[in-house]
Amino acid sequence: MKKSQGIVGAIVLVALIALVLWARTRIHFDFQEFRSQMALADWRKIALALGCIYIAFVFRAFRWSQLVRHSQKIPALSLVGTQIIGFTAVALIGRVADPVRPFLVSRKTGLPVSSQIAVYIVERLFDAGSMAMIFSVAMFWVPSEEILKTTANGGFLAHLAPHHQLLAIFIARYGGLILTLLGTLFLFAVRLSGAAVAAVFERTFGLISKSLGHAIGHKIRVFHTGLDTMRSRSDFARVATLSLTMWFIISFAYFETCKAFVASPELASITPAQCVLLMVASGTASIIQLPVIGWFSQIGLVAIALTGILHAAPEAATACAATLLIVTFLGVVPIGLIWAQVDHVSLRKVALESEHASEEVAAAEAASDPSPSPAPAPSARV
Repeated sequence: MKKSQGIVGAIVLVALIALVLWARTRIHFDFQEFRSQMALADWRKIALALGCIYIAFVFRAFRWSQLVRHSQKIPALSLVGTQIIGFTAVALIGRVADPVRPFLVSRKTGLPVSSQIAVYIVERLFDAGSMAMIFSVAMFWVPSEEILKTTANGGFLAHLAPHHQLLAIFIARYGGLILTLLGTLFLFAVRLSGAAVAAVFERTFGLISKSLGHAIGHKIRVFHTGLDTMRSRSDFARVATLSLTMWFIISFAYFETCKAFVASPELASITPAQCVLLMVASGTASIIQLPVIGWFSQIGLVAIALTGILHAAPEAATACAATLLIVTFLGVVPIGLIWAQVDHVSLRKVALESEHASEEVAAAEAASDPSPSPAPAPSARV
């Protein structure tokens, strides 16, 4: 772990300790009720949810094989291990291990690391687009009053709603759909003329900082390389269908996990639209994922979301948040560790190797970038 990550971890740990000390004097938390909620949960539903998460890894493997099919025909099931080991590394080491999956695929197939990092970028874009689409559709069934209650917990909309209520509701209800459409247009623009789009962004952001403009232009060119994996509308349709189906399965896992807490009427009666709101909150909480420490911060943030969205009791919300973390994030760890042993993969070693490889790729591509720059720009992590 880098020194900066250690500093961030220490800050988060101190913040968590301070939060716990503050909460102990102001919030009544019944640990007996917490244990009761866990004991009374329907573990069949939780097992079903965990099964859905594992199925999602299979979909990820199929999607990755689809994205590299024009470079090399790879049996999709042969990539399942790279996905499971990669997410196990992220769960145990943190977001620094994100490059593990493209690195393992590169090592398994012999394809260049740079090409697999480009595939990873495209994959993450489809994840974001699929989730935005599901969120936008779900918002049609959420009453305006519920949207206002949810957005009142903080953020831009919380400040906007008191003065421009209709605008806040419009942004919350249709913002995801608008961003998805804009992202799709950007995707097609980069696919058709990546060099021109990169040049425009490079000049625009270069007015602020030439090194920033150069870095953004470089990322768009890498992204354009990744989009070469989709050479027809049918390629795009297959990848989009796999992504949407996978995220519907993940959504169902969240839904079943919440409904498993039968002792809490608020959780047991969760609606699909409320579940999507919860997923957005959970995804936001996991953006900065630190090893171990991040697990507790994620539980706390998701518990707050459950209390705000469903008005669940703190004990039930915390029990559900902890179970969601286990099902959707940590449940892969046991099989991932076994698979890593079978494939003779050291998670810590491969995390360091993949990070170094991604930095070397970024530095090499930045050095070979023909776009003008007054001085060598710092290498950008992909």
